Amino acid sequence: MKIKSIEAFAITNPIAGGTYEEAKQKGTARRPPWTKDAEVANPMSRYPRYKALRASWLSSFPAVGVIVTADDGSWGFGTTGYGQPTISLINDHIGPLLEGENALATEKLYDMMMRITSPYSPSGLGSYAISGIDLALWDLKGKVLKLPVYELAGGAARDSQFCYATGNDTDWHMELGFKATKLACPYGTADGLEALDKNEAFVAKARELIGPHVELMLDCWMAFDVEFAVRLAHRLRPFNLKWMEDCLFPEDHTSHKALRERLPWQTIATGEHWYTPYTFFEAAKDRVADIFQPDIHWVGGFTACQKIAAIAEYAGIDMYCHAGMNTPYGQHFTIASTASKWGEFFVGGAPGQPLKETNNYPGMAVPGNGQVVVSDEPGFGHGLSKQAIEAMAL
Repeated sequence: MKIKSIEAFAITNPIAGGTYEEAKQKGTARRPPWTKDAEVANPMSRYPRYKALRASWLSSFPAVGVIVTADDGSWGFGTTGYGQPTISLINDHIGPLLEGENALATEKLYDMMMRITSPYSPSGLGSYAISGIDLALWDLKGKVLKLPVYELAGGAARDSQFCYATGNDTDWHMELGFKATKLACPYGTADGLEALDKNEAFVAKARELIGPHVELMLDCWMAFDVEFAVRLAHRLRPFNLKWMEDCLFPEDHTSHKALRERLPWQTIATGEHWYTPYTFFEAAKDRVADIFQPDIHWVGGFTACQKIAAIAEYAGIDMYCHAGMNTPYGQHFTIASTASKWGEFFVGGAPGQPLKETNNYPGMAVPGNGQVVVSDEPGFGHGLSKQAIEAMAL
């Protein structure tokens, strides 16, 4: 079975389902979601015109859909990000070079894509392009072999997947039955000394709400330097954080090593903005983190995540995919991975809005009481027909 064509195109965001306005009209939304206007510490917080709202400086590139079609008409669908730059890399360079190759040879095809993109680096945007194609190839393989992708990856490692909620509507997370929740930190290095007091009060309020028997984490989203991260960690020690996440600029490996040395007692998670398995190998070698968090749609797809999981497991590091429970792709990887005891579900919908309404994958399971039972439909079980995918196209 040979690859006949690979096509990338802009689509509506698959993980942005029903809006707050729609939920409000249905009478399910009790208040706007925390994402509507919450300040979140970020790398641009030092610049006042962009400080208050993270969305004010993030790109407006649409999501990207990728369809790989085999010569017998079989097809698979994958998704990634960053719009036209990624689409161009796929349609004008990578895709045509894979035509005629064995459509089921995912390992070989991943290796080819890493080498094809080497002149401009398989990291960054190259990694997004590789991810979209790789996910579509795995979806095609599962459909052809009439098996869910997690079975192709060795079978489910557990009957259901424990997952935690991310977001600042903590009361809603507790109502939904999650047993672990992660906060988006509102203040960082750019906010000065008072940020330590404000962050401490913010975390203290969440801990009081959830009590001592629910796990609590803090996402710092590249907004700290080493000194601020260390000082804040000491302030937050009484609140028993399971981990602190993404404190530093992702490329600053030296600072990651310094943070590890200065906080030997604090569990550290990172890797959402790391690309290719090479980066994770270097991080594992120096043990700069306890938990790796690659994004399956960014890091190089299912194949890259398998390689990173192998690195992590034999270094004694856990691996929880970034927003892994928000897409069928991450769900299938996670349920099959012995390195992934937890999964992340980003709760972006309004309190009261059913989780099923917050994504555009009709076949995907959503958490119930902090557990997900992954679809056993062939491929990734996303539930999207060709007609539904065409309707998503921009």
